[in-house]
Amino acid sequence: MKVKKMDHICIAVKDLRAACKIWEPFLGKEKPDDLYLDEAEKIRVARYWIGEVGFELMESTSPDGDVARFIEKRGEGVMVIGFNVDNTRDAVKTLQHRGYPLIPDARGVVVRPFRDCEYAFVHP
Repeated sequence: MKVKKMDHICIAVKDLRAACKIWEPFLGKEKPDDLYLDEAEKIRVARYWIGEVGFELMESTSPDGDVARFIEKRGEGVMVIGFNVDNTRDAVKTLQHRGYPLIPDARGVVVRPFRDCEYAFVHP
């Protein structure tokens, strides 16, 4: 397994619109570089590119979503640090073999699709 770069940092927020108003002046942006809804993950996301690293603000679209539960338990803040690896499925196998705890989705799926790639979560 080879980590190629830090890919993105995700901040869990209660109110995406309000968070964007706070962060955009700091980031020097007038709007997100990518604004999207991920129905499977129950999140609405505003992504800003800072160099080659994505800075993402995530709002839950459902009270039972992972972001909502995270905020309820820990408050708003850094929830995910994403790393780009050479091969997600091989990386997952390596991590499992080494005993790293992986986080499956509600269906028990560890490797999840997103646009033209795949991702997985390792519990910190």
